[in-house]
Amino acid sequence: MTTPPFGRVLTAMVTPMTPDGAVDEDGVRAVADHLLAHRHDGIIVNGTTGESATLTSDESIRVIEIVAGHVGDRAQIVAGVGSNDTAHSIDMARRAAKVGATGLLVVTPYYNKPTQPGLVAHFGAIADATDLPVVVYDIPGRTGIPIATETLIRLADHPRIVAVKDAKGDLWAATHVMAATDLHWYSGDDVLNLAHLAQGAVGIISVVGHVAGSEYAAMIDAVLAGDLTTAATIHRRLVPVVDAIMGLSQGAIMAKAALAELGVIRSAHVRLPLVESPPEHLAILREGLRRSGLL
Repeated sequence: MTTPPFGRVLTAMVTPMTPDGAVDEDGVRAVADHLLAHRHDGIIVNGTTGESATLTSDESIRVIEIVAGHVGDRAQIVAGVGSNDTAHSIDMARRAAKVGATGLLVVTPYYNKPTQPGLVAHFGAIADATDLPVVVYDIPGRTGIPIATETLIRLADHPRIVAVKDAKGDLWAATHVMAATDLHWYSGDDVLNLAHLAQGAVGIISVVGHVAGSEYAAMIDAVLAGDLTTAATIHRRLVPVVDAIMGLSQGAIMAKAALAELGVIRSAHVRLPLVESPPEHLAILREGLRRSGLL
């Protein structure tokens, strides 16, 4: 079986910060090492969980540069460059390519709600800006608009648009696009990882992968071997930690709390408007990690 272009296990990594809110460059390297030690093929840098919305452009590029320089050829480095300003996204794409990104993650433009033809023009312009392969990120719960099935099929004609991170939650729509195109499909919702994999997704772009990368790799191995019983067993074992990280507040908040709990990072600081987890959430998180066999 052909290996997908970005591998199978990727996590949208957090951006560690010091208690005063500065990017913790040593923490960035520590998280990258942690992910690679737990069977990751790739790392998404500057995504939603990386708090891209509250990083400056220069900070975003610096984090991409740190991860790419530290990881080298040990993993794919996919840089989040999407925004609701096409020209800005093009500039970020070109800058990310210069500092070592091996792929681009481009989210649907948010807030300004473009039409579907506008989405085709937006994604196409960014894909035209570099030679890097592009993952289209469909997350209407955050952006306000879904990418229509017909639009994804049309985008598949672009030679550098090669994959989709699906956080839309519509498995039937995903089936239609997978049946009609050669796009590599990645589950972008940890709740639906097994469901997406069982119907043909090539891998996952996770948040819970911060603490369960090896487990997700084993689940994918089982799916590829046709052993859905084992895959389902792993999926069910991870229910407590998925609920704790994805169901209590917000992914970046809880992922940082989990990494701090495991001693990977020194501080769980997040930038406003996000705030750190209250004690009652941390107690649920610890119990979720423990019940899933991760603590």
